[in-house]
Amino acid sequence: MSLIVAKFGGTSVATPQRIVNVAQRLVDYSTQGHHVVAVVSAMGKSTDDLVALADELNPNAPARELDVMLSTGELVSMSALAMAIEALGHKAMSFSGWQAGMLTDSGHTKAKITEVKTDRLIQALKSGYIAVCAGFQGIDPLGDITTLGRGGSDTTAVAIAAGLHADVCEIYTDVDGVYTVDPRLDPRARKIDEIGYDEMLELAGCGAGVLQARCVEMARTYGVVIHCRSAFSNEPGTIVKELDDTMEQAIVSGIAFDKSEAKVTIRDVPDNVGVAARVFSAMADDAHANIDMIIQNLSENGQTDISFTTPLADLARVRETGEKVVEELGAREMVVDESIAKLSVVGAGMRSNPGIAAKMFQTLADNDVNISMISTSAIRISVVIKADELERAVSCLHTAFGLDSDDLFEETMLSREELAAKAAKGR
Repeated sequence: MSLIVAKFGGTSVATPQRIVNVAQRLVDYSTQGHHVVAVVSAMGKSTDDLVALADELNPNAPARELDVMLSTGELVSMSALAMAIEALGHKAMSFSGWQAGMLTDSGHTKAKITEVKTDRLIQALKSGYIAVCAGFQGIDPLGDITTLGRGGSDTTAVAIAAGLHADVCEIYTDVDGVYTVDPRLDPRARKIDEIGYDEMLELAGCGAGVLQARCVEMARTYGVVIHCRSAFSNEPGTIVKELDDTMEQAIVSGIAFDKSEAKVTIRDVPDNVGVAARVFSAMADDAHANIDMIIQNLSENGQTDISFTTPLADLARVRETGEKVVEELGAREMVVDESIAKLSVVGAGMRSNPGIAAKMFQTLADNDVNISMISTSAIRISVVIKADELERAVSCLHTAFGLDSDDLFEETMLSREELAAKAAKGR
């Protein structure tokens, strides 16, 4: 008897009808002889509504209290789903983060999972229940509720799958798998049937939103097979797993982009030993900012420019800290450019195929797209370009690397019942 962990995002449980659809899918799995654990996010935009409420009450709300408030969204959806399963004639039992044994550190609003105690889940499964768990939350050593931050429900699902040694962790979203590029930007995107952990981790880290980097990294660490698929159809999606090294790898598997970063340049920094260390220590320790791409120009007249990219969410702290660093080091100024985009080409086949960078840069040049920063890994090439050139850049690279599909993508977030109702209404 196999064990399936199935995670459903907010759009999948946004309405009562969609919750019933999810319940039916889980009951179908159970009647087919599978043990089933479901992990759910908050319904629809519930988390956004709770964040807005907290901001209205207290823009500087204590992180502990914010976690308590945000955790309630998943409690509603987990209990609603359990009720729907029971209404279909099957036993279900819901579990909050702490009831599911999700132990974390005390990093409120961005806690890290330290251990998963699966005793209660195993007991429920052995008793014939479908276990329904709240994603995104856990409990710290003090007994306080914590939340896991962005992508927390995906991470919860993979952690539970690892703890239970599940056969597969199904991540249900509003698209039917991982595509060669976001199909909402380029409708010629092609769905990928299988992809390795390393490639998926690079795509997720570079902006592909279908899976979060944290959950992919955990899946790679514990060997959890992820099946990313649509909650609104029964079509197979994309399998994320360790691929056989003996198999021929695609030279380029996909293209990812990120428009949520800014480029920061500190001009005329003294070219002395330890200056770069001082700049980035301040960004880490004082601004608590994540730094991505870094470029330091060649020294001229004893001075140099240091440029880096950082998430827009960290920019206010980066500005404040950067101004102090400019004054301390005697640099000329700090310049911030928020109108950029990071564009990445990812593929395991890059390791054994020279010329990918040259082809990428020449394709962009032929389409009048200027590059301001470059960063690489063994299976990734990333560039920073102007945000208003992103769509053109994605399109030309997607074609140049042979990723175009013969069929155009058509987005739908309707369930089978909703599609049938829509068709009936049109007759």
